[in-house]
Amino acid sequence: MGKRKRTNGASHEAALQMSANGKKPKTSELPSTEASLPLTIQVVTGSYDRILHGLTATILPDDQIEFADTFLFNAHNSAIRCLALSPPSAPEPGKLQKVMLASGSSDERINVYNISAHPPAHKDQDALSSVAPRKILENPKNRELGTLLHHSSTITKLAFPTKSKLMSASEDSTIAVTRTRDWSLLSTIKAPVPKPLGRPSGDTAALGGTPAGVNDFAVHPSMKLMISVSKGERCMRLWNLMTAKKAGVLNFSRDMLQEVGEGKHSSGEGRRVVWGSTEDGDEFCVGFDRDALVFGMDSTPKCKIMPDPKRKIHELCYITVDAASDSALLAISTEDGKILFFSTKNEDLTQGSSTAEEGKGKTSLPVAKLMAQVGGKEAGVSGRIKDFGVVRVSRKDGDDLIIAAGSSDGKLRIFKFAVAELKGEGKSNPTKTAGKLLGTYETQNRITCVEAFAMIPRPEGVEDSEDELEETSEDDKDDEDED
Repeated sequence: MGKRKRTNGASHEAALQMSANGKKPKTSELPSTEASLPLTIQVVTGSYDRILHGLTATILPDDQIEFADTFLFNAHNSAIRCLALSPPSAPEPGKLQKVMLASGSSDERINVYNISAHPPAHKDQDALSSVAPRKILENPKNRELGTLLHHSSTITKLAFPTKSKLMSASEDSTIAVTRTRDWSLLSTIKAPVPKPLGRPSGDTAALGGTPAGVNDFAVHPSMKLMISVSKGERCMRLWNLMTAKKAGVLNFSRDMLQEVGEGKHSSGEGRRVVWGSTEDGDEFCVGFDRDALVFGMDSTPKCKIMPDPKRKIHELCYITVDAASDSALLAISTEDGKILFFSTKNEDLTQGSSTAEEGKGKTSLPVAKLMAQVGGKEAGVSGRIKDFGVVRVSRKDGDDLIIAAGSSDGKLRIFKFAVAELKGEGKSNPTKTAGKLLGTYETQNRITCVEAFAMIPRPEGVEDSEDELEETSEDDKDDEDED
């Protein structure tokens, strides 16, 4: 029986339909059976200096930490703006697992890499590695796959909703969906370009060159819904991923913008958006310049996040605290070098301070409860935390969180603290710095983005050399078939 060919005129629905079982949490988790072994975290950083830097942080049972460089790519011609990691490949007997890494830059390119999901072997290291100023554990499995040229402007966001799909957003006001099997472009979602609302005097932008482009997007775990926020728009857009068409637009009212400190002369645009869930159900958070709003599934504002005085926000994400109840906390990195953890459950919300407009029937939104914070001057962090990655480790006596936080001064800091501290167990003062700083690594590059995952212990009986021979033989067969 011959194989049925795919038709070129496939609909957007067929192109964008994804499995609902492919949920990719922000927090990677290591099985509890491996908790007693030395934990190896793979951290990847992008920088203004166009360098893609990969390093491992090995955490020993006594909380001592060892850093080692695994790869260093001069990846782009301009600053790296975003990174994304895919879920690891499916385990196969006799083969090593891999993770796909995508990097986006201001040079309009998306570079894709294969990196090993296992810690690098200490044997057979190059003689130069032993005398280098910094420890080097190079892994031959870390290699570049190619470059995607789907966009015509700066790449602003990358995400792997599943292992088979890569989604990318750009300042050309498009969101592209790419199939990872053959890296073909399946579909392009076009966001409207905002209309210019006057031009200030002295503006040297080209005619029609108004601020435009997708700032961020977030895919619902069901893989059927997506929210995006764009430059120059005081609204967020809802997309139906089954049809690749717009499902609705939610405008930010003047009252909403005033709640988050966006005045008349502010842009009022959403800069970050992320899906999350609490015991009360699913929700999503939209980040602005100095505050964030949490919305329920009915698209009504639930609460605001940042307490006074407000500080600039750089990154935000939800971290699962209790998997049984599907409860999560919102983590936000700020300009003053802190990562703040907030509870957005209804029972933890507190009424905001009264305003002069309350007499006119207007009340301020409730404020989320601060549960814990990491970093700050108490931990020796004075500069902004540009981005961070979170790895959850399951242990018999309770789960721990490992946070890799990157700053613009080039320092990568690894923090560790118990999940019980986020639940408020035995903690009376949430403003006190929680956790422990395990170590600091100087990357010598101005960090812009960070990703991290827990590496899988190397399976017994599988060596790099054998796997390389298999791959080489497969490549030779492909070359022979082409000839």
